[in-house]
Amino acid sequence: MNIDLSQLNAPEIYHLMTQTVIPRPIAWILSENGQSDGSPAGQYNLAPFSFFNALASAPPTLIVSIGKKPDGDLKDTRANLVEGRPCVVHIASADQVQMVSDSSRTLGYGESELDSLALNLSEFEHFELPRLAECRVAFGCRVSQVIELGPVPQALILLEIETLYLDDEVAVTDAKGRLKVDAKKVNPLARLGANEYASIGDIITLERPK
Repeated sequence: MNIDLSQLNAPEIYHLMTQTVIPRPIAWILSENGQSDGSPAGQYNLAPFSFFNALASAPPTLIVSIGKKPDGDLKDTRANLVEGRPCVVHIASADQVQMVSDSSRTLGYGESELDSLALNLSEFEHFELPRLAECRVAFGCRVSQVIELGPVPQALILLEIETLYLDDEVAVTDAKGRLKVDAKKVNPLARLGANEYASIGDIITLERPK
């Protein structure tokens, strides 16, 4: 079967892409809402995004693609980031799948997903925002560039990593004495299409080509 994407509308293309570009990592992003709307300082937004990946290591950069709400308003995370606010990108574990899904609900700007989720905040050393205490991996990031793409437009947001948190339980040492992250202990949650998610399953370890 060959599918001509030029003959499909945007929702149909999205439906196909999310079922074929699999599995996708999930950025579970914590950002601070602005106070211009009257929300108190320290009011945090939390939302998952699976159009996400590592982009570069020098400088260390993540990329996340964020659209708009169904009513056309900016999604809260996008509104916060395009204004230059910092954020914390978490890697959720598979056992947090329901909370990740619940945090994707559309709320009014200034309403916090944390109010209804059984999650705790912890101080993020050397960074001004807290991190989710339950996540084993977290990146403290700042926006380095925003690129708008397409008719919506979609925002491609480049996030430069300033600091990385690793839970001590997932940080191990390999045979060469280097820091290694135990992927099984991280147990990262992956995104598939529609309402489907996945865990990493078996890990295949190969010798490097010589």
